[in-house]
Amino acid sequence: MRTQLTPVVECPMDQEYIERILTSRVYEVARETALQEAPQLSSRLGCRVLLKREDTQPIFSFKLRGAYNRMSHLTEEERARGVICASAGNHAQGVAFAAQRLGVRAVIVMPATTPEIKVSAVRARGVEVVLTGDSYSDAEAHAFELQRELGLTFVHPYDDPLVIAGQGTIGLELLRQVPSRPFRVFVPIGGGGLIAGIAVFLRSLDPRIEVIGVEPDDSDAMSRSLEAGRRVRLDSVGIFVDGVAVRQVGEHTFDLTRRYVKEIVRVSTDEVCAAIKDVFEDTRAVMEPAGALAVAGMKRFARERGVSDETLVALTCGANVNFDRLRHVAERAEVGEQREAILAVTIPERPGAFRAFCRAVGARNITEFNYRYAPRADANVFVGVQLGHPSERAALCAALEGSGYGVTDLTADEVAKVHVRHMVGGRAPEALDERLLSFEFPERPGALLRFLECMGEDWNISLFHYRNHGSAHGRVLAGIQVPESELGAFRAFLETLGYPWRDESENAAYRLFMT
Repeated sequence: MRTQLTPVVECPMDQEYIERILTSRVYEVARETALQEAPQLSSRLGCRVLLKREDTQPIFSFKLRGAYNRMSHLTEEERARGVICASAGNHAQGVAFAAQRLGVRAVIVMPATTPEIKVSAVRARGVEVVLTGDSYSDAEAHAFELQRELGLTFVHPYDDPLVIAGQGTIGLELLRQVPSRPFRVFVPIGGGGLIAGIAVFLRSLDPRIEVIGVEPDDSDAMSRSLEAGRRVRLDSVGIFVDGVAVRQVGEHTFDLTRRYVKEIVRVSTDEVCAAIKDVFEDTRAVMEPAGALAVAGMKRFARERGVSDETLVALTCGANVNFDRLRHVAERAEVGEQREAILAVTIPERPGAFRAFCRAVGARNITEFNYRYAPRADANVFVGVQLGHPSERAALCAALEGSGYGVTDLTADEVAKVHVRHMVGGRAPEALDERLLSFEFPERPGALLRFLECMGEDWNISLFHYRNHGSAHGRVLAGIQVPESELGAFRAFLETLGYPWRDESENAAYRLFMT
């Protein structure tokens, strides 16, 4: 999915941005990062692919540029009082690094759900860490309260001209480093500070250069804002690409993106996982999800546009990944590359049926097969099949259907890939009035207990599945028996609980394997 824009370059303030970028003080702490060839990606896309390695900064993220540039411009009075910010990740580390270098007091407010590895990295810089709430919004609200109470200066993660200018120094480097013009550069978008700074610099100095933004399809605040012609606040954002999970973009960043960015590409979680693998294969570096986002967008853009023999640049903007998350990434990478089909196939419940099914699959490698006996005429099996090319998936489904099998393609079904594949065979016909819901639980002690205490003893839990993915939030699938007459009270419980949820009762994988 793409958002087409018509950039306009004519604001008199933009000269100020160019001057701020050219006079930025980021190189007192940041380094000019390498522009690295990606031979395998280049070969597959038929283009020259270059990776701008911002993951090699001292804090393994570009965020140091903007944070330090903003803080290096503090007045003497502001330095004496100190600074504060809210962040669950890389901005926190950037502010902490800058505070340590400049000798400025810093208070970093982080959600209580922030993984310990990130909290420890921030504390190691000698700053004050305050843990509060379950989300960035909770942390930000508390940070503003402390700012007023303590008289500190708030260092915004993206919507500040000096932060934008600090990130814009990447554009300055690209202008020197990329050998051919014009070229396309793909930039991840969260709040918009990174793409705003890069775009205003590159497009002001050479309008032939195309700056293309990339967002996750479940955290696309900038795309929706541009389509609406105003800043839109999302009700919820995805949790996998947490580095760009922003509900509303900034005022400055929205204005600059609207005028300078050529296009925005939206990508799926699976495409991001595949991009993490792509970067690893070319660099042996492991990106965080946001760090590979631009590569995922570049691949989608090249595939959909059929581009060839062009220079494509993608920012690998961060490598602060939790090790536990890699299991989930590896599990989803093949699907994201469209090299694996995830299918539900109905086969006869009789001896020899499995062998006959494997013959129908042919020479393709079966990557996963989940089945449990049930006394019925037919059985539903959950199967993964390796593909040589994305187009083979439709051909495989057609071939199996032609052999008399019922086939449901679950390759794009999130509930199937996160939960059901691990629960195949768990049928409970006695679970009357079961409602299936997916939840995002804050990854902290007591989250499950709060869920149970809020629910009380009114309804029975008939199914429950949780799996840690190294994120600040856990993904939970729960079956709860709720009679029709009690749905009003049940919805009131969900509102009181306050955890993001979604009704999955009509999900195809659930219907096939668990009812």
